[in-house]
Amino acid sequence: MRLVFAGTPAAAVPALRRLAAEHEIVSVVTRPDAPLGRRRVLTPSPVAQEAAALGIPVIKAARLDEDATGRIAALRPDLGVIVAYGGLVREPLLSTPARGWINLHFSLLPAWRGAAPVQRALIAGDEELGATVFQLVPALDAGDVHAMRVYPIDAEATADDALASLAEDGAGLLCEAVSAIADGTARPVAQVGEPTHAAKLVLADGLLDWTLPADEIHARFRGVTSEPGAHTVFDGAVLKVRDLGSVDTDAILRPGELRAVKDGVLVGTGSRPLLLRRVQPAGKAAMAAQDWFRGLRAEAGESVRLGAKDAAR
Repeated sequence: MRLVFAGTPAAAVPALRRLAAEHEIVSVVTRPDAPLGRRRVLTPSPVAQEAAALGIPVIKAARLDEDATGRIAALRPDLGVIVAYGGLVREPLLSTPARGWINLHFSLLPAWRGAAPVQRALIAGDEELGATVFQLVPALDAGDVHAMRVYPIDAEATADDALASLAEDGAGLLCEAVSAIADGTARPVAQVGEPTHAAKLVLADGLLDWTLPADEIHARFRGVTSEPGAHTVFDGAVLKVRDLGSVDTDAILRPGELRAVKDGVLVGTGSRPLLLRRVQPAGKAAMAAQDWFRGLRAEAGESVRLGAKDAAR
């Protein structure tokens, strides 16, 4: 089949690679180069870089507008495939490929329709993740399902970890769906269940509230790592939380209270303590939580706490 592939981030690269090995991809559509790093150097998206390596022509478009539609239509694709492109496909582009568009979405639809399905599932404490290939329709992530697969969640996996795993496994699921469409055996079915919405994350989503139970705090940390990033407040300044995990301990600490231990720094919650492993103070590089805590030079018996503007040693 002649495919047009639309995608942008690293999570879309495994799907592009797998499809290119089995079908003719006449063009890749991706977002324009973006400024990255401290020097804000314009850099092609991960999908654009992979397309270049595969020798596939690239269309860079911030929106799938009239110009992009015309360029795609001229290629006469049989099917459009989209994986995390970062923009909506509307008519007339939706009907431009002979067999429409299909989308690989990293949730068990209709759960978590929207921009951040894996992140929102982790924050909500879902016990399983998944990937769904569905037929694109005008309504958000509402089309009939071609294929769906459930994946287990590692108890310590962050959103980055989960997306990397789902991207690899979902690429195979997507190829199976494309093959079924190509040979005429595809039988998509309507979504079943109550939809939930996965809104795009903002910086405020990363603020950790130490008065909540440990499981809820840890779930939020996993869901916002690495973007937009977990953070707390110490002495009126932002302290980024780079690594936070569960720990087996009998210690009893107040919410936000800190105590150094062998493997890191315990932090109290609304239930049991969690273990800070790495932090990043404002204006500094990330460091081991023990090194940061040692640098506070707290006096013996002093209570060191996180999470309040007036947190003090």
